[in-house]
Amino acid sequence: MAGLDHGNAMPAAIALAAQDEERASRNPSRAASLHASKDEKNVNAQYSVGPAAAIEYGHLPGEPLVYDDPHEGDEFPTEEERHTLPRQPDRLPWAAYLIAYVELAERFSYYGCTVVFTNFIQRPLPPGSRTGAGGADGQSGALGMGQRASTGITTFNSFWVYVTPLFGAYIADKYWGRYKTICVSVAIALVGHVLLVISAIPGVIDHSQGGIACFIIAIIVMGCGTGGFKSNISPLVAEQYRKTKLFIRTDKNGNRQIIDPVLTASRIYMYFYLFINIGALVGQIGMVYAEKYVGFWLAFLLPTIFFCTAPIVLFLGYRMYYKTPPQGSVLSGAMHVFMYAAKGKWTLNPFKLARNFGAKEFFDTAKPSHVLATTGSTPKWMTFDDRWVDEVRRGFKACNVFLWFPIYWLTYNQINNNLTSQAATMDTHGLPNDVLSNLDPFALIILIPICDMFVYPFLRKMGINFTPIKKITFGFFFGSAAMVWAAVVQHYIYKTNPCGYEASTCEDADGNVLTSNLNVWIQSGSYVLIAISEILASITGLEYAFTKAPKNMRSLVMAMFLFMSAISSALGEAFVSLSNDPLLVWNYGAMAVLAFFAAIGFWFSYRHLDAEEDDLNQLETGDLHADEHQGQFTEKQAHALDQSTSRQEEQHVAQL
Repeated sequence: MAGLDHGNAMPAAIALAAQDEERASRNPSRAASLHASKDEKNVNAQYSVGPAAAIEYGHLPGEPLVYDDPHEGDEFPTEEERHTLPRQPDRLPWAAYLIAYVELAERFSYYGCTVVFTNFIQRPLPPGSRTGAGGADGQSGALGMGQRASTGITTFNSFWVYVTPLFGAYIADKYWGRYKTICVSVAIALVGHVLLVISAIPGVIDHSQGGIACFIIAIIVMGCGTGGFKSNISPLVAEQYRKTKLFIRTDKNGNRQIIDPVLTASRIYMYFYLFINIGALVGQIGMVYAEKYVGFWLAFLLPTIFFCTAPIVLFLGYRMYYKTPPQGSVLSGAMHVFMYAAKGKWTLNPFKLARNFGAKEFFDTAKPSHVLATTGSTPKWMTFDDRWVDEVRRGFKACNVFLWFPIYWLTYNQINNNLTSQAATMDTHGLPNDVLSNLDPFALIILIPICDMFVYPFLRKMGINFTPIKKITFGFFFGSAAMVWAAVVQHYIYKTNPCGYEASTCEDADGNVLTSNLNVWIQSGSYVLIAISEILASITGLEYAFTKAPKNMRSLVMAMFLFMSAISSALGEAFVSLSNDPLLVWNYGAMAVLAFFAAIGFWFSYRHLDAEEDDLNQLETGDLHADEHQGQFTEKQAHALDQSTSRQEEQHVAQL
């Protein structure tokens, strides 16, 4: 192996470290911070991915420095500075905006189609129409299966698209990586969109049995693509920002402030959610008018065409994206850790079981250092290091937090079915009944920048630490308030409708629909309150799933968060019997009560995590295959070390 003289590489690295020490000695006030920075880098000089990928991301085995480290040159705060200096989010990388556009295109296509599902399934073809278009004064429809079938099928769709992310996450983490999984998922979703268009073609829509069969196949195929996409696009966008540790930056006024990667992740997901809702808003508004005046075939075709821009952007930005490679069977490693830690802690007493599994030291017995100290050896499958066990502990805590979300999603899911049907029983003044659901994304587009630029900075300035647990709790309360609003509106619909408690099926002798004289815009309160709850609960949930997951399990933990929506949809099936007159007030009231008590239960269950927030976020990256990486030093790694050392020598010479 000629040319791989690493006897010169290490002295060079040591010399560079000595220059750092000399610089610190000339500025004693910064010495402690420099040492903290060096400690962070030394700990990080371990694998977080496989050997080949480690070179790509700058992690070399057995070396005290991290090459191509995103934190190279950063100053890390001391313990005192962590508690005294103000914290700010960092600027967002351009690659994150490109990925956010891909999400925008996918959400345009998804919501643009699903917004018309209720009318497509529930209402029959208008007299004389072969496309389902109702015109200015009519109500669009196609299959005529009724509100209960409509609620059941749309609830199934919501369930399906949030179950499939588990499979997409598994494939990404073990085999393909996030980027490739997203590309394949986009192709699958496009096939589903084409089938959806076919189900609404006049020749097919005339025959309801053929139309519903094609429609069901379409949403199943679309769900497969959507699932693989959703579990991976959210981690991919946040991974474009590579810094993971608190560091200090001096602003233009000379003030020192801490740049917090968690606040940056929060900002990324705020604007990621903004892009989602821009796509949803444009898609939903455009498609309800396409449905009303042209037909369902156009309402399904336009989203399909726009979705075709997603693979183009994925391809054009290929070299810009930071792509984490797969690392094999991460899930089995995590389950091995859990089962080993659970030994001797199982009991039939539910209170004792909860106490045993909730103990802070629960995972300590599964750490290799503990196993080695107590038994003298470690099992063959225990290839990871202690830090990876700490990451798994954090990931399990995050998944535990998510268990309350199904109750919250019950309130949100009312937008997609019952609130749309509620609008059809009011005076719409010529508006399509499903256009009101656009108030939710419209409110989000306005409120997200307000929260990012004014509300959250104001709270930080006032010294209020608005942690994720607090945000989620308030999100649940706002979701409950939205359902109270909907219940009150429904009560007055029954009071003012000519048919009283049969408002959904009220017609005159000629078959014309009779509605309440209430203005449909009084529904606005429900949508605005739901939007606020999404900012606090849904966006924070995305952030929590990313920041608390082990780096090589981010897709899986994100999929677990999304899976809570599937559980919610399954729970929603139990409420389908309340989705008919005269029980709709009870439907909304039950949702409100459940969300309210869920908020209280959530807070008292997890408020202790507020105190651990910084510690959980600052965990070092562990290595699933630490044993396999010891002593490995290939020619490719050696070449990378030579190049990295040369670059650092040039940088230090320039600085001196």
